[in-house]
Amino acid sequence: MATCAPDPLFPLEDFHDETAQKASKEHFKKPVSSEMAHEKAQSHTSTIPNSEVPSYDDGSPSDSPQIVRNKVPMRRKLLAPNPDSEEPFDAKEAQVLPEIFISNKTYTYDERVALFCDHIIGQCSAEDADEAISFYIIEKLASKRSWTAVWKTSPEVLLVNCDIGDLPFVGVLVDVNCTPCEGKSLPLRVSVSVAEPYSSNIANLPRELVEDVLREHDYSVPILDVYPIQGMGADVDNIAEYLEHARFFYDFLWRDWDDEEECDEYAGLIEKRIQLYFDIQDGTIPGPISERYRKTLEEYRSKRLDLTKFQTKIRGEALPGEAVECWKKYYEMSMLCGLLKFWEDLRLRSHGPFYPRIYKRRKGQRTSGRIVTHIVAQIMTTDMIKNFSADTLIQQHDSLSAALDSCFSGDTVVVFPGEYHAVALASLTDDISIKGEGERKEVLFYSDPSYDNFVASKASKVMLMNLTLVQHGTCDGIVVVESGQLTLDNCVLKCQGTGVCVLTGASLVMKNCEISGAKGAGVELYPGSVAELHRNEIHHCSNQLAKDSKGSQGGINLKVLPQPQLKLTDNHIHDNHGYGVTILVPDNLYKASEDLEQTASGDKNETDYLSKALQKLSLEITTNKLESNTKGDIGLLRKMWVNS
Repeated sequence: MATCAPDPLFPLEDFHDETAQKASKEHFKKPVSSEMAHEKAQSHTSTIPNSEVPSYDDGSPSDSPQIVRNKVPMRRKLLAPNPDSEEPFDAKEAQVLPEIFISNKTYTYDERVALFCDHIIGQCSAEDADEAISFYIIEKLASKRSWTAVWKTSPEVLLVNCDIGDLPFVGVLVDVNCTPCEGKSLPLRVSVSVAEPYSSNIANLPRELVEDVLREHDYSVPILDVYPIQGMGADVDNIAEYLEHARFFYDFLWRDWDDEEECDEYAGLIEKRIQLYFDIQDGTIPGPISERYRKTLEEYRSKRLDLTKFQTKIRGEALPGEAVECWKKYYEMSMLCGLLKFWEDLRLRSHGPFYPRIYKRRKGQRTSGRIVTHIVAQIMTTDMIKNFSADTLIQQHDSLSAALDSCFSGDTVVVFPGEYHAVALASLTDDISIKGEGERKEVLFYSDPSYDNFVASKASKVMLMNLTLVQHGTCDGIVVVESGQLTLDNCVLKCQGTGVCVLTGASLVMKNCEISGAKGAGVELYPGSVAELHRNEIHHCSNQLAKDSKGSQGGINLKVLPQPQLKLTDNHIHDNHGYGVTILVPDNLYKASEDLEQTASGDKNETDYLSKALQKLSLEITTNKLESNTKGDIGLLRKMWVNS
């Protein structure tokens, strides 16, 4: 897919009339001076990406997306006080806004593909996507021309010099009139008038102020900025649903770079993004990865907006410093764009090295509702199943991978003594139990060095019992709990990389287990995680950091913002490099706290602060044995770290 490289000295604008669109496309064929660019910036408004405006409580975007991408504020008004000594508006308190219509229908992947790829986009190119969405809305507007809605707009459109706190939008009740489409013009905007009774989410918002702003724009607003209210009838509800679909397209499927590139089949690209959306929603893509993707997309949009604003400030020919800054911002934006495309490439997610972890789907229960016990053994004898009840459904497998691939939620895998290599352990998505038969030291699982994790769990409930895990070559933790709850019972974990990692929002229950040899902490708790450790032995962890006493993470490591929860009972934590239990506190928290400054300087209040920290962390330590850890039993460690 070829990428057009626009002149970063020319504003990245969007135009609605045919002449302006042609001018925009011609720009990519020849250089344009910054003076010309500034003139165009004055006659057309620039794109403000959706991510720049926060979402409402109802989940809808607070600014209309690309269908009408003129989102620079109209002209901000003073609410109070007025520094120009003008007479303030007479404020008549507005009534509370009525509820807007929100569809409760849940759409499947196939339904989304049929709607956007087949019905709306079809054979259209990315450049024609706005037009396709517009005509899709026109189909439904013909059924009802007049209705009442809430007009939502950014606070900057109406208000300055006033304290609005975290108000995400300004909403006003309006009567909407959709005029018929004539010729080739599209109803990108609709006519509105302030409805009776006057209602707003800001009680003291003057009606005269709203009327003034609407008058400046001939009482027309972007169609995706209006949200029909409930109780207007089936026709209006259908219009509201069509508008929701259009907003979904611009919020989740459209990318700002789409109409700057050549794409042979735009509907196919949209289908991949629908798949990406559902992969994120159903947890197929792990939470930490989807969160990193979301933040990168927000950063890209922020860079794009920053570039646009910088361009519009250039007067006349750009100075050398301005030109350099433009190119710098442009390439920063382009690099983020390339990274996002890399992540969005479905082939990489399907066949790349992260495939088993990212792309495996949850099966759920069998349609029959039956539960199966899978036996893993080269040869099965009647003696192996003598303890099973007569009604147990049994399936025998030669390999652990075959058994795991055949599992549905609720199944149990019984593994008989032997050595096993299990790729499928790198992505446990269904609620299953895996048990070793006999002594735990006789049932050995070896990691596959080609995968980043040995065991990665993201199901609601997974249990591993009576096993020995031997890590070879995997770069991340021997066990990573990405989401849900994992129970480790009577297992031996021989680490070569990091130990057990419990990510934000996940839960670990570990009892009667042994962890040794981890390069970092034996157990690492991320912010907001939960762990219960009972009767475990954690020893000889973090030893590779022996030369770096400040970085030693010890037996158990807790990152404290927000606080994880840890309950320890009857554990033996010994011979770790560092503390037995390390509480990792961000460096800036130390700087902001006088107590922490005293702790860092060795003040006698260290013990008091540590006690308070343990209480705040919901950390319960009873009847544990901590000994021979190089830095002591429990301690604080300052470190600069960012929770990603």
